[in-house]
Amino acid sequence: MRILLVNPPNSGRSIPEERYGITSLKQIFRGEPLGLEVLAASLSKHEVRILDLKVVPQLLEETLELFAPDIVAFTAMTCEAQAVLQLASQVRACDERILITVGGVHASSDPEFFNREMIDWIIIGLGVQSFPLLAEALERGLLVEIDGVARSQAGKKLVYRPRSFSQDDLLTISPRYDLVHEYRPSYILETLGLQLGFVSTAAGCPFDCSFCCIGPLTGGRYFTAKIENVIRDIQRVPTPVIRLVDANTFGKPKHAEELARAIGHYGIKKQFIADVRSDTVVLHPQLMRQWREIGLRAVIIGFEEIDDSALGAMNKKNSAATNKHAIEILHDLGITIVGDFIISPDYREEQFERLDAFVQAQAIELPMYTVLTPLPGTALHREVRDQIILDDLDYYTLTNAVLPTYLDEQLFYQRYADLLAKGHRSAKV
Repeated sequence: MRILLVNPPNSGRSIPEERYGITSLKQIFRGEPLGLEVLAASLSKHEVRILDLKVVPQLLEETLELFAPDIVAFTAMTCEAQAVLQLASQVRACDERILITVGGVHASSDPEFFNREMIDWIIIGLGVQSFPLLAEALERGLLVEIDGVARSQAGKKLVYRPRSFSQDDLLTISPRYDLVHEYRPSYILETLGLQLGFVSTAAGCPFDCSFCCIGPLTGGRYFTAKIENVIRDIQRVPTPVIRLVDANTFGKPKHAEELARAIGHYGIKKQFIADVRSDTVVLHPQLMRQWREIGLRAVIIGFEEIDDSALGAMNKKNSAATNKHAIEILHDLGITIVGDFIISPDYREEQFERLDAFVQAQAIELPMYTVLTPLPGTALHREVRDQIILDDLDYYTLTNAVLPTYLDEQLFYQRYADLLAKGHRSAKV
């Protein structure tokens, strides 16, 4: 079969820009669609293409005409979900014989959202095993029940059998990096002029923070890829800087140690950016040193908040003291810190000031700020759904307040924008 995998265009909207003319909150980073590259590799029996509409947003209809796919498969983050419905309708209008599927984070967190007439099938969680089975069944004209796949039934509740994820749901062959060759020059962090390639070392996360949507992708489990497979992919990606796109690259320290040794053994001379928890840094400083020696350039740490009560409310299972200790260790090692902080809509002016003072005092090289957003499917969404004042998913970009703000809304966004501007003035990675 001919299968077209589609990365949707940038589609999120901005309250501060639309209502108050504040444009400085835009953070432009266009990265390769690794999930689709992984999925493409699992479809080796079929002719597969990737269409990245974030790079070429106007080419859907032309690609449909030239490639004539049997299946079009979309991926979608929450802020892209409504755009995918529109694109699916566009595909249906072009050729009603095309079968349309959707997967990714939002489909896994809230599959009922896609239970609509323009969607045929919904892939829930990792699709490395389930999507090829679906493609085979569709090619043979069979209607079979596949774990982790739901058939859309507009007007009725979805009925499907959840997949029990295991190590087998990780790809064993290399992602189809070749399918995005024409787009690769566009995969760059524009503000810093940094081109990144993506490699995955793990799937899922062993923690369950209330605001996070990673858990549904693996049914709450955490798996690490085979060392030899990660080494193969690092060597294949043609960029000198590799972003390890795991929710928690060092979730299993022993695996991380083995990977670092293998990178050194093979003489790989690349730089790495990885996600790590602050408690892992504190418990395993030797692991950080080991990675620094083989090219760890920066770590992304979800500090989220600066006091224990706020961290506890997020089920972060961490402490402010541990965060500070981790910062000291990383600075001593010369590892750049990309610090993620979550700003609650109920922030007062003094909380903005305290956060700013903390970031300056701790000399965090690149602070990243998002607005606390109750993404569908998360524990946070279940807790506060009655307080949500904006249901339009186009605004669920993590830079809009969809809950009421304590401050005047315009003042809230101005303080938010000021934090970003100050933090990025001399930022480095």
